[in-house]
Amino acid sequence: MSYTLFADLILILHVGFVLFVVGGLLLIVLGNLCHWRWVNRWWFRLAHLGAIAVVVAESWAGWVCPLTTFEQWLRARAGDISYSGSFIEHWLQELLYYDAPNWVFLLIYSLFGLLVLASWWLFPPTPRTGKK
Repeated sequence: MSYTLFADLILILHVGFVLFVVGGLLLIVLGNLCHWRWVNRWWFRLAHLGAIAVVVAESWAGWVCPLTTFEQWLRARAGDISYSGSFIEHWLQELLYYDAPNWVFLLIYSLFGLLVLASWWLFPPTPRTGKK
């Protein structure tokens, strides 16, 4: 397999991760309004909380996402044109022609993380039971 193909697979994985973080919160809210019980299962809620916790922690630490770094490295190895900055920053610029300093993304990630925490209070996960 080529470096470009691996880079594209990492990009697809990254997009899936972003969709899980953003779409997960939407599913939690919508699912609770529609009485979908699965959106409050512990495995889903913990996975979602963990995902946004990683994003917020990376942002506060000033780290570029490892998926972004790996994708850029693969594209460089393939001789493809790469981009600088974070994955989200790049695609926001591409999609919205939006340029902002890093603190703006830090604020957005942090506020989104707080929304996820608020969803735990507003729509608590279903208590785990001993049933399998």
